[in-house]
Amino acid sequence: MTSLQNSRRPWLSRSIRNAFADSIVMVLVLGVAAAAFWLFGNAAAQRVFVHAAILLAAVVSLQVFSGNTGIVSFGHAGFLGIGAYATGILTMPAAMQASTLKNLPHFMAGYELPFLSALLVVAVIAAAVGFISGLPLLRLSGSSASISTLALLIIIYTLLAASRDVTRGTQPFYGVPRDVGLVTAAALAAVALAAARVFRDTSFGLGARASASDERGAAAVGVSRRAVRLGAWVLSVVLACGSGAMLAQFLGAFSPKDFYFELGFTLLAMLILGGMNSSIGAFSGVVITTVVIEIVRRGEAGGSVLGVSFPPLFGLTQAVLAIAIIVIIWRRPDGLFGKGELNILRRLGLRARPDAVAEEPPRVAREGEIEAKAVSRRYAGVVAVDNISLKFSPDCITGIIGPNGAGKTTFINIISGDVQPSEGSVSIGADTGVHSAFEFARAGVARTFQNIRIFASMTVLENVVVAARQVEPSLVAAEAAAWRELTRMGLEGHADQLAECLAYGLRRRLEIARALVLKPRFLLLDEPAAGMNPVETAALTETLLRVRAERGIGIILIEHDMRLVMTLCERIVVIDRGRVIADGKPSDVQNDPAVVAAYLGSRSAKVVQFQRPENQATTRGAGQ
Repeated sequence: MTSLQNSRRPWLSRSIRNAFADSIVMVLVLGVAAAAFWLFGNAAAQRVFVHAAILLAAVVSLQVFSGNTGIVSFGHAGFLGIGAYATGILTMPAAMQASTLKNLPHFMAGYELPFLSALLVVAVIAAAVGFISGLPLLRLSGSSASISTLALLIIIYTLLAASRDVTRGTQPFYGVPRDVGLVTAAALAAVALAAARVFRDTSFGLGARASASDERGAAAVGVSRRAVRLGAWVLSVVLACGSGAMLAQFLGAFSPKDFYFELGFTLLAMLILGGMNSSIGAFSGVVITTVVIEIVRRGEAGGSVLGVSFPPLFGLTQAVLAIAIIVIIWRRPDGLFGKGELNILRRLGLRARPDAVAEEPPRVAREGEIEAKAVSRRYAGVVAVDNISLKFSPDCITGIIGPNGAGKTTFINIISGDVQPSEGSVSIGADTGVHSAFEFARAGVARTFQNIRIFASMTVLENVVVAARQVEPSLVAAEAAAWRELTRMGLEGHADQLAECLAYGLRRRLEIARALVLKPRFLLLDEPAAGMNPVETAALTETLLRVRAERGIGIILIEHDMRLVMTLCERIVVIDRGRVIADGKPSDVQNDPAVVAAYLGSRSAKVVQFQRPENQATTRGAGQ
C-alpha cells in the first residue's frame, strides 16, 4: 500500500505547485502589458515599459535576499553596475573596443558576443562575485549586515570609477550594442519574477524565512543560517547582474554614477512600497512607482498649473519617493500587499493534502546516548553550570528540576548545541563532531523552548516543513511528513493559517510537532506545560506518553509542574547552583536531604513530599 502511494506521489510539492501557479499569473499579466505596449504604445511609451521591466528584474533580485532574510540590502545597485560593465565589454564590437578601451587587458578583449551568450557569462561571473561577497555577511545580522551591504556599494563604485583601463573611469562607457527591446526585457523580467516566487518556497527560501523570523528556533530545527543566507545572496546577485546586463544594452552608454545611491534608493523605494516580503509586492511596487515617477518627472522641468507658474524642481522625484516610503512605513509597514503572496491555488480552494498522510507509521528513533562530560558555562563572574557530567539514554523519560536560577535551562541549551560550554564537551552517540545547534538537531536532538519560538509569519504547515526538510530527501516527502505530524497533533485544520494567529496551547503543540518531525533520538522540552490550563496539561501528558510508546525516543524535560514530572518521569535530575545534587528514581529523589535543603533553603528541613498525581495537588519547583 505504501509503495503504491509513493508511486503516485507528485513530483512537485504542494507549495512549489502553488508557487508555479502564482508565477504563471504574474507572467501572464506582464505579457499582456507587453503586448499592449507593443500594439498601442509609441516609441517613448515602449521605452518606459522596457525600463520598468528591467527595474522589475532588479527589484525582484533585491526581494530574493531582503524579503527572505529580513536584511535590507543597500548594495544591489552596485551589482547592476558589475553586470552592465561586464556585458558592455563582452558585447562591444572589436573595432569600437580597440578605440575606446586601448589598454584593456588582453584576456578581456575581442569577444564581441551576442547578448544572450554574454548574459550566460555574466551569470557565471555573478555567481562567483556573489559567493565571495556573501562570505562576510555570514557572520553579521540585522543592521550590521545592512551597513556592510552599503559598504559593498561604495567599494564597487570606487572600483568601477578607479579602473580606467577597463571601465573608462568616471567617463561615459559607450559603444555598447542596444539589443534589448520590449520582448527581451519582458521575457527576462518574467524569468526573474518566476525565480523569485519559486525560490521563496524552496528549501533555501523556507530556511531563510525561518531564520529571519527566529534565528534560534530555526537552528533548533536543523536550519543552517549561513547556508540559506548565502544561497539567497548568490541567487540575488546573479539576478541583479542580469538586470544590469539588460540595462547596459538598453542604455548603450553609462557611467559608475548610474549604479550608485540614486538607483539603489529607487530600487528600495519600489520594494518597500509594494511589500518586501513577496514577489507580488515587488511586482506591484515597480508598477506603482513607475507611474508615480513618470507623472512627477513632468513637474521637474517646471511649468504652470491653473495659471500658476513654478520653476524647475530638481530632485522632486526622489523627494516624492521618500515621502511615499515614510507614509507606507507609517501606515502599512509590510507594504501595500503585506506579507503574503497571491497563493492562487489556495484561494481557489485547491488545497489537496499530500498522499500517505496517515498510512506511514512513525519511524523508530536511532540509537545513541547524549553524554555531557564535565561541562561548565560561565557568564563573566557567574557560573551557570558547574562541572556537570550526565548521560541520557533514549529508553528513559528524565525530568530536570531545581530552584530558580539553578542552571537547568543553561544545561539544556548546552546539550542541544544552543550554547557552547566554557569547558567540557557533549557527544551524541558516535556523532562527536557536532557543535552548532543545527548540527545537534540533524544528529537527533530536537527541542522546544520555554518562550515559544515559532515562525510567526509562516504558515503552520511551513513551520513543520522547514524542519522536515532537514531529514527528508525532498520537499514532497517533507510535506507528507509534516502533514502526518500535524494530524497526530490535531493541527491539520490550521495548516494554511499563519502561525502567529494560533492560540497559546496550539502554538505549544505546533512546536512539539515541529520537533518530532525531525525523527529525533531525544526530545528536549523546556517547561512545556507553562501557561497551560489543567485540561491542556493533561492532553500534553497523554501526547508525550503516546510519543514515547510509539517511537521509543528519550524525553528530557524541565518543568515546574511537579504533578506532571511525577507522572511522566522515570528518572529525575536535580540541579542547584549549577551542580547536580541528586539523580535517581522519583521515589529516591523526593526525600533526598540535599534536594529538600535546595528547595526550602534550609538544611535543617527534613522532608519535602513531592506529591504524586493521586494526591490532586501540584507542587511547583522553579525555574531556570
